[in-house]
Amino acid sequence: MSAVKIFSGTNSQYLAEEIAHCYGTTLGNVEIQKFSDGEINPIFHDSVRGCDVYLVQATFAPADNLMELLLMVDACKRASAKHITVVIPYFGYARQDRKDKPRVPIGAKLTANIIMAAGADRMMTCDLHAGQIQGFFDIPVDHMDGSYIFIPYLRNLKLENIIFASPDVGGTKRARNFAQFFNADMVICDKHRKRANEVASMQVIGDVTDKDVILVDDIIDTGGTLCKAASILKEKGAKSVRAVCTHPVLSGNAYENIEASELEELIVTDTIPLRKETTKIKALSVGELFAKAIRKLHDNESISSLFIKGGGR
Repeated sequence: MSAVKIFSGTNSQYLAEEIAHCYGTTLGNVEIQKFSDGEINPIFHDSVRGCDVYLVQATFAPADNLMELLLMVDACKRASAKHITVVIPYFGYARQDRKDKPRVPIGAKLTANIIMAAGADRMMTCDLHAGQIQGFFDIPVDHMDGSYIFIPYLRNLKLENIIFASPDVGGTKRARNFAQFFNADMVICDKHRKRANEVASMQVIGDVTDKDVILVDDIIDTGGTLCKAASILKEKGAKSVRAVCTHPVLSGNAYENIEASELEELIVTDTIPLRKETTKIKALSVGELFAKAIRKLHDNESISSLFIKGGGR
């Protein structure tokens, strides 16, 4: 069986080290050089000939992260790696998954195209903004589910009157999956936007009186939607409001917005590193989840056991 080698890009080093540790190995030696004009030049100091290579790099800002990953894939391909898997915990450009207005790109499809063109044989990611993005790839995509991380944490909270909420109509399936596992009800916060990252109005569909509400989303950007939803849910009689969001983009005044909000707690993963510590944000690691997935892929085993199914508390 081919040897497994795990390498990391620059900005996902913290997570790649956790993945390698949980897998039971150390990170491979790759040097990322940068020329004065910003040109990126990755150099692998470990041989990858005949190896199953896993390249860990989330594609959050800056865009150099994506370019760095593409160059690493090309370097491994030209160095005769047997199989190249890109591990992209946060898949950037996922919100550009359709043409929703005239003269705009479908960035998720373009990103998929260039990853495949670079020579990747497989992609592993977590909680895509839209699950159908998997169909943009002509290579296998292992779409890991953040609920594997969040559900044990939520169960340990032992909330008595738990109910799940989607912060918008588009996220109802995600919230329903959590609700089904806990045999709980769900509500929807129907929002209307005038422009990107700005919520004009919102109303709650469902009853949250005396309930411990868990808002479920895949990405938290400015925090405006979640903070507004938390405020309205409290006005509607919610006992407490928490939120689980896989990818903490947290741009602009997001940290300040969350601290000043009605949220008891925001639970995220470390697919994107937090820029500062705060009393309301709890980050859970996805390192073990990805390490288990890599182990199962290498052993040609099903990864379905890494998806939490069924109900019951």
